[in-house]
Amino acid sequence: MQAHGYKIIPVNPMISESLGEKAYSSLLDVPKKIDIVNVFRRPEFVDEIVDQTIKLKVPALWLQEDVINEPAAAKARNAGIFVVMDRCILKEHRARFR
Repeated sequence: MQAHGYKIIPVNPMISESLGEKAYSSLLDVPKKIDIVNVFRRPEFVDEIVDQTIKLKVPALWLQEDVINEPAAAKARNAGIFVVMDRCILKEHRARFR
């Protein structure tokens, strides 16, 4: 996605940087406006991510393939967040912008 001009801000408490970008321990630590939260975590970790996404008023949440948490997705939708679940953002981008 970086090759297509998207700015990626990694959020992972176990690393200091990824993809040439500074990594942050949580979404709440990111000093910039976030347009979309793209989740690559196991489903049991999605609840906390949704809570942070709601708190930050991020407009979109994307849960990657095999990341399925219906209650968390419903909570995000009820907060007005656009949610995509169990789909790969890169595959979707490739399909639309060939």
